[in-house]
Amino acid sequence: MADHLLYADEAKAATNFTIRADNVFVENGEFVAAGLLENIAQTVAAGAGYKEWIEGKAVSGGYIASVRNFEIFFLPKVNDLLTTEVAVTGKLFTVTAINGKVFLNDELVAQCEMKIFANSGE
Repeated sequence: MADHLLYADEAKAATNFTIRADNVFVENGEFVAAGLLENIAQTVAAGAGYKEWIEGKAVSGGYIASVRNFEIFFLPKVNDLLTTEVAVTGKLFTVTAINGKVFLNDELVAQCEMKIFANSGE
């Protein structure tokens, strides 16, 4: 759910993603809530994976551990180009807490707080 990694460092990552009609999270021409959450999680994964790759480590897998304060302002449509930004707000062992925001152009589509559990890639 992320086509291109636009930026990544220790504290932030950003991706873009074009919604295609055959995407599993498209219903009636709209990208549904689960897709927005997965897009945020994949942005976290892209940023973390890039960091691991740069450090010469095996890229680890992971999964969503929790979601809080999830807000959707509107559902984007097929062919829309989303830009997703995540900011790390905390880390404890293999759990990373982030704030994620999804934009269509400069308009906020959705946002949430998320915790991601990472499996060790080493």
